Amino acid sequence: MKITLKDGSVKEYDGALSVLEIARDISEGLARNACAGELDGERVDLRTVVDRDCELNILTFEDKGGRDAFRHTTAHIMAQAIKRLYPSAKLSIGPSIDDGFYYDIEFDESFSEDNFPAIEAEMKKIVKEDLKIERFTMERKEAIKFFEDRNEPYKVELINDLPEDAELSFYKQGEFTDLCAGPHLMSTKPVKAFKLMKLAGAYWRGNSDNQMLTRIYGISFTKASELEEYITRLEEAKKRDHRKIGKEMKLFMFSDEGPGFPFFLPNGMILRNELMKYWREIHYRNGYVEIETPVMLNQRLWVTSGHWAHYQENMYTSMIDDEMFCIKPMNCPGSILVYKNEPRSYRELPLRFAEVGLVHRHEKSGALHGLMRVRAFHQDDAHEFIAMDQIEDEVAHIVRLIDEVYKKLEFDYHIELSTMPEDHMGSLEDWERATNGLKSAVEHLGLTYEINEGDGAFYGPKLDFHVQDCIGRTWQCGTIQLDFQLPQNFELSYTGPDGEEHMPVMIHRVVFGSVERFIGVLTENCAGKFPTWLSPVQVKVLPISDKFLDYSEKVARELKDNGIRAELDQRSEKIGYKIREARLERVPYMLILGQKEEEAGLVSVRSRFKGDEGQRSLKDFIADVCEEIRNRENRKEEVTDPQD
Repeated sequence: MKITLKDGSVKEYDGALSVLEIARDISEGLARNACAGELDGERVDLRTVVDRDCELNILTFEDKGGRDAFRHTTAHIMAQAIKRLYPSAKLSIGPSIDDGFYYDIEFDESFSEDNFPAIEAEMKKIVKEDLKIERFTMERKEAIKFFEDRNEPYKVELINDLPEDAELSFYKQGEFTDLCAGPHLMSTKPVKAFKLMKLAGAYWRGNSDNQMLTRIYGISFTKASELEEYITRLEEAKKRDHRKIGKEMKLFMFSDEGPGFPFFLPNGMILRNELMKYWREIHYRNGYVEIETPVMLNQRLWVTSGHWAHYQENMYTSMIDDEMFCIKPMNCPGSILVYKNEPRSYRELPLRFAEVGLVHRHEKSGALHGLMRVRAFHQDDAHEFIAMDQIEDEVAHIVRLIDEVYKKLEFDYHIELSTMPEDHMGSLEDWERATNGLKSAVEHLGLTYEINEGDGAFYGPKLDFHVQDCIGRTWQCGTIQLDFQLPQNFELSYTGPDGEEHMPVMIHRVVFGSVERFIGVLTENCAGKFPTWLSPVQVKVLPISDKFLDYSEKVARELKDNGIRAELDQRSEKIGYKIREARLERVPYMLILGQKEEEAGLVSVRSRFKGDEGQRSLKDFIADVCEEIRNRENRKEEVTDPQD
């Protein structure tokens, strides 16, 4: 048989071999690190026997599929430890997730994070026992009896809900057996670095009418050093939590009267407005015109667009004059109505409508998370109408715009191409044409991308831009979505050079995505230490004592007259206290004013970037800060704040 490997090379074997044996034939190092296999695109165990020509990828912890198998095995080890310590516990499901694994369990006794050390200790014993992990199958009746005898009702329910002809696979390690599709490691031995992280409540199958279970989250790695690094990153992330920083800097708030609906405070509005000022400048320069569409439109529009069929559970509605209206969850149908407002010619294309529209989406209360997941937010949309032969050039134009913005805000990013989901509109031919258009544009720019199978929008494929922050986390922000469906649904047209009517292609795209969410990501990336041009307060004027208030007021007034956002700290506090407070507020510049400064007409400058910068004339200081703001510079910090 012929085995085609990931790098395109081909291996030939006379007889059937397991995935692990093939890995060992390639190299002993690969065999030691292998976690699972990918056989013709399907993830399989290392124990799976290969007996035919196929494409095979050996997955290690560095691959998502290998990481999933490793962490899924850790979830089973945790469940086994729990059953040893709490025999009456009832297990439901325990998958791997992007950031670790979890298991949902019903306990007959009180359970808290205080129980974690005992469970971790038992998990270490299981790892040390080096239990062989074996896969086997059972007939349905036998499997149901197996779990009924062990008082595992959730497993019985899962089996009963599977199709009659479904193969029921199980994994056994020592005395522990679980219903599972796999794949898993060959034994418990490799799982040496793990930690239980937190508890949460989770309704069985996500239904609030069902039993509330205890969800235990955990993380695991192949090396202790990787776990330590992860814990360090988590601690850093806690310091950078935008909810904490937002409260300290008085950027935004939430109220019980409006869960998931953010309130922007004066400082937060300054930050948002400065960000949008930059957004508008760059869009004007790139040929966009800004529009605004209503926040509420008739339900018929959303039926035509397809949103009602695919998205209605996330939409808010209201009755007006006996007709149903929908509060918009997207801006695109409004842009379509603007396009249809007048006849269009090929000479207008590409026609680029930009809209910072307020949208509302019904999110479950448990999913709400600061600015990262809200029920009302501003989407920095653009909807573009182009001719078919403009696809590649226009997508490339948008990619360059997104690249410029992310570089200005100092974000690295990678691109994912999300393809057709199961729940989609339109023909396979349209989807293939749209997907190939996105691929071609990115490839001709010399950029790389990953394929994200089945995660496109219901109306078309998309390029997603995942920004990476300074501690390695990634956030999906920008997107470019190609759409042949809505122009067809709304019978859009333009007059071509041949005098005939043609249907345009529609592009949906965002740079920030949700402006609120992007502010949350930006806040955490810079830990609230925004560049001067974005800082709500750019300069804090700090008189050493009340004797120098008159001079301080004059300095503050001159700063404001030159467009610098300045605040005067008039409190009768010691200067050391005022400096510490300004540092906590993450102000870029402090001007410390006393007798020497007043007599010489100077200011003593202390910055977030260099610490003590010495005395300067106010005129020179203003000129430099104005230049920094005008150029939207990002000064680097050359000193470490002892309070960080």
